[in-house]
Amino acid sequence: MRLDQVLALRRTPGASVLLYLTDRCPVGCAHCSVSARPDSPGPADLTLLGELLDALADRPGLRAVAVSGGEPFAERRALTLAVDRLHGAGRAVVLFTAGHWAGPRTPRWITGVLAKADTVFLGVDGYHLARLGQVRLRRAIAAVLGAGGHPVLQVIDQPGRLDAARRLLTEELGPDWSARAELYPTRPLAAGRGAGLFPAPEPRPLGEFGPCLPARAPTVRYDGTVTGCCNETVITGGGPRALRRRAVDAAGLAAALDGYAHDPLLRILATAGPAALAPLPGFAHLAGTGHRTVCDACWAAHRTVEAEPRTAALLGLLAPGERPAAADGEEVARCRPKP
Repeated sequence: MRLDQVLALRRTPGASVLLYLTDRCPVGCAHCSVSARPDSPGPADLTLLGELLDALADRPGLRAVAVSGGEPFAERRALTLAVDRLHGAGRAVVLFTAGHWAGPRTPRWITGVLAKADTVFLGVDGYHLARLGQVRLRRAIAAVLGAGGHPVLQVIDQPGRLDAARRLLTEELGPDWSARAELYPTRPLAAGRGAGLFPAPEPRPLGEFGPCLPARAPTVRYDGTVTGCCNETVITGGGPRALRRRAVDAAGLAAALDGYAHDPLLRILATAGPAALAPLPGFAHLAGTGHRTVCDACWAAHRTVEAEPRTAALLGLLAPGERPAAADGEEVARCRPKP
């Protein structure tokens, strides 16, 4: 899948989920938004992971599962299990990796995983390159293409970085590289180790935040934690309690995902954005508060609901209806990526 197809699925209610496979990562980049380390925890209970994968494989309307962490390729058994199960069930697999595994010869198990992935996002910003080097990145690109996959180079949009990535792709793949690979500019996240590296964003008016895409795509962590978005702090135990649920088996995961799909607050945030809340009774205070990120606005809205449960009932009456995810075989409308 190309980048616009991945983003289109992310915008479609119920069409995608993020599988947070591990907290572990051997790379140790300074900008890591989850402070992943080589000794961080990972999926020790493969029986539970198998239950979670069963639920994802059987879930109606689910089209794609993105696999992230931590570094998924640090977990050979768990990653192989996940990709085999999801690919076998006809789900598109999107992998996020730093490419640390790319040596002179790619191990056979990694080649097998790459061959079943539809899209592979490679972190190629200056922080990854400082730890891994350009030769390893070139090998990772070649390995993805050699396995029949589609690489997307994810680059933090800092001065000179995108131009450097374009030059690398031109040298590696030729002037027509865009037919075989893509670039995806991202913003730095002041979270995890990145909180000490990047300045926090300045507060902004509520109306400057658009709809929240991750509110349409829950995250399933390897230990059964299910969150209503991809916020790193929420995944690792912070933020509003309402954005975290617990699943101990396939039925529990299905129930958690159903709960988020029908959550009126998340539906409003995903469809209209946080500014749509301010005119509603009980939420007027949001308009007068400066928010640094859409996550800050979301958390403030959740605190409002926790403090006054009647506001949740009102949201249930006003939340927009959702268009169901496209059924298998239907084409999902494409959307242009927005850096």
